[in-house]
Amino acid sequence: MRRSIPIRVSIPAIGVDSALIRLGLKSDGSLQVPPNGFPAGWFTGAPTPGEKGPAVIAGHVHWSGRAGVFARLGRIRPGDKITVTRQDRSTAVFSVVRIKEYPKSVFPSAAVYGDLDHAGLRLITCGGLDYVSGKYEANLVVFADLIA
Repeated sequence: MRRSIPIRVSIPAIGVDSALIRLGLKSDGSLQVPPNGFPAGWFTGAPTPGEKGPAVIAGHVHWSGRAGVFARLGRIRPGDKITVTRQDRSTAVFSVVRIKEYPKSVFPSAAVYGDLDHAGLRLITCGGLDYVSGKYEANLVVFADLIA
């Protein structure tokens, strides 16, 4: 698909329907995160969803004691569909290929942001909640491929 800014993401299997904001990089080179629990955000330094390469959308599991946009992302399964509506009114439909949790200390940047020979999508949120400290020790990454 040609480049077109994503404006909405929908994941019916887990009840997600969210507008998208733009995310860049922080001064340390890491991905910005959305400033609130809603909406999710699209990383502007990656391809747009539907273009060749890995598009990246990030969102919170929790925010200020409430469920965030990706609160149920851990329930997604291979084969579930993700639809991204784009500014040109087209839609990019992806199918989940795999879900993996990675410790924050060994985030797989190459697997998430590296070149692809097809259009892919990566959804990122926090995972690995340490109930004692109340901190998330991991990132949950959903890998999906364009199907329509």
